[in-house]
Amino acid sequence: MTKIDWYILRKFIGTFIYSLMVLLIISVVIDITEKVDDFMNNNLSLRTIVVDYYFGFIPHIAALLFPLFIFISVIFFTSKMAYRTEIIAILTAGVSFRRFMRPYVIGALLFGGILWMGNRWVVPNANRIRTAFENTYIRSRGVGQTQYDRTTRIDSFTYVTFATYDPNYKSGSGFVMEKVEGLDMTFKLRADRILWDSVSSSWKLDYVSMRRIDHLHETWWNKQDTVLKMALTPKELVEERNIQEAMTTPELDRFIAREELRGAEGLNIYYVEKYRRTSSAAAVVILSLIGAIIASRKIRGGSGLHLALGIVISASYIIFLQFSTVFSTKANLDPLLAVWIPNFIFGGLAIWLYMRAPK
Repeated sequence: MTKIDWYILRKFIGTFIYSLMVLLIISVVIDITEKVDDFMNNNLSLRTIVVDYYFGFIPHIAALLFPLFIFISVIFFTSKMAYRTEIIAILTAGVSFRRFMRPYVIGALLFGGILWMGNRWVVPNANRIRTAFENTYIRSRGVGQTQYDRTTRIDSFTYVTFATYDPNYKSGSGFVMEKVEGLDMTFKLRADRILWDSVSSSWKLDYVSMRRIDHLHETWWNKQDTVLKMALTPKELVEERNIQEAMTTPELDRFIAREELRGAEGLNIYYVEKYRRTSSAAAVVILSLIGAIIASRKIRGGSGLHLALGIVISASYIIFLQFSTVFSTKANLDPLLAVWIPNFIFGGLAIWLYMRAPK
């Protein structure tokens, strides 16, 4: 690392932190204007708003826009260097363009590593704080809403249905459990009422009838009440929005493994979240290199043209990412491929721009 490397790296870090702070302040102000009525209607104190919400909101929005913050920052300070002919002086002094790019690669790997670690542990915990606050004070959806005709698969062979389920009392009515192996039903249970017992971590059933079917032989019996242990808890019966964002990567891995064991469907949204945490860190490196290559050329339009081009590229990246993730969650596109398609496309763009850059 030479003085020039440290000079560029300091500009990289300083410009990114400055732009990050400015854009975060703007994001917080916009968010406050949207939610000020909710804050006032719930008589929330300043401490509650800051600690219970914005401590979770700020890491969330920072991680969401982190690659774009990096991209704009690189374009901004590199364009300033090109406008002051600093880059021309560096290259004419005998420094190759590849050597000139070294501090950008180091800075991009540094910030990419920070984002990767944050996506795995810090940001999910922050999202847990944010979503808990929003579910309590912002959204009209409450835990106490009664659910009707709720069917859940708890393993590869077992399905349970609640005619009604009240999350407040953790009880339901019209409960049915069915075990299906292949095309044959082997067991069926009905209960008029079902209640969660938190002491024994089991379900209490009243007025129970059971049928066991073995090909042409069928056994049927009734019970006044019974206790049933199954791999289903009241917490799992409450649907939470964007639950995958509030799980750390180890928790997300365990959740996916459990849902696969149950034979659950629609898991692509969880796989997309899992793979996105790594692909967004890789996007930091790719977009940093693209920004450095584009802005290193001194052009007549100056920084304004560079920033305009950067905004176009940023918007294109977001569009590609949104299209690919939608195709994954709605049309069964492989989740790993979906989140990496934008990186493949823009990685190829980075290589093409590097090959055409004046050396």
